[in-house]
Amino acid sequence: MLTLFELIEKGFLTDNCVKVTPELVATFKENFALLVKTAHKDDFTQPLFYLQNDGFWFLKTKAGPRLDTYIRSFQTLNDRLGYGYFSDDLFLLLNNESARLYLKKVVLDQYFAETKAEFTRVKNTKYSYVLDLEADLLNEKEVSYTPSAVVDDEEIRFVRGGLFKRLIPKVYDFTCAISRMKVIATDGSSLVEACHIVPISISGDDKVTNGIALCPNLHTAFDRGMISVDDGFRVVVSPSLADNTESTYNLKQFHGQPLRLPFGEVHYPKIECFQWHMKTRFKG
Repeated sequence: MLTLFELIEKGFLTDNCVKVTPELVATFKENFALLVKTAHKDDFTQPLFYLQNDGFWFLKTKAGPRLDTYIRSFQTLNDRLGYGYFSDDLFLLLNNESARLYLKKVVLDQYFAETKAEFTRVKNTKYSYVLDLEADLLNEKEVSYTPSAVVDDEEIRFVRGGLFKRLIPKVYDFTCAISRMKVIATDGSSLVEACHIVPISISGDDKVTNGIALCPNLHTAFDRGMISVDDGFRVVVSPSLADNTESTYNLKQFHGQPLRLPFGEVHYPKIECFQWHMKTRFKG
């Protein structure tokens, strides 16, 4: 509940439709680390599910009725869950700042009397676990605050993966690094995708230096080794590719073209990653 209060306060939740997002999971794990000093594990799936027992929180699956059986696996729950939502009267109440602050105080006083002071102090510093992760993924100087209870688990991989998908287009100004295409819809979504250079399953590296922003067709071409990038950040197109050069969408038009790099050298993709891709994936 404290996590949901916080996301409403920060403007992440504006509708009564709570989806599982990197911000939601990371904020829960941060709050758990600050407030819980027992041996309990920071399992996000438990409170999300069992809060239904209190009669004001509900879960809607992507297909079918509400979830009636607890699902231990985070990935399975995320695959099945559409969203969670409050009863209408409670959601209306939570959007009232005075009421929300009062409910927050009641929860802290009732359940976290011994740790609420430190929790409040850290929250007032403006540092957060999400900012710490972003600094790490952006290859920038890391901020000093990291909750000691946070570990690399299924939920954290979800958080880091979600941030990677969001940060890569951002550092490339939502522009494809090869085609220079930039299309942003009225809802803020972009056609540009975050592409790992070395797959996360192989490298375990989800920093922006192991990624580039590509439009969907070039993302697929890169993953299949039809195109790559050399040590001079120039695009290389496979000579074995059967490509219609008369087509506006042909790949050979990009051969030898310099990659559009992100702003700030700290965000540049690592040459070593492209070397791996050229050696292992590229169809030369």
